[in-house]
Amino acid sequence: MSVNDLRELSVTELKNKIVDLKKELMDSRFALATSQLEDTSVFKKIRKEIAQANTVLTEKLSVENVEEGE
Repeated sequence: MSVNDLRELSVTELKNKIVDLKKELMDSRFALATSQLEDTSVFKKIRKEIAQANTVLTEKLSVENVEEGE
């Protein structure tokens, strides 16, 4: 999912997306531990998506705080 797609999501949807990505990361770790995972680059991709979602979430929350302050 691209950053532009993430920006279209609401705050609640972003939080749910982050939770889903963290679950996916955990599942990938279990798959690696049980030798079922062949492509370990998945970890980097998931961590990157989590970071992007957190960044967009922070942007949205800071914009909301600025708008409330005006």
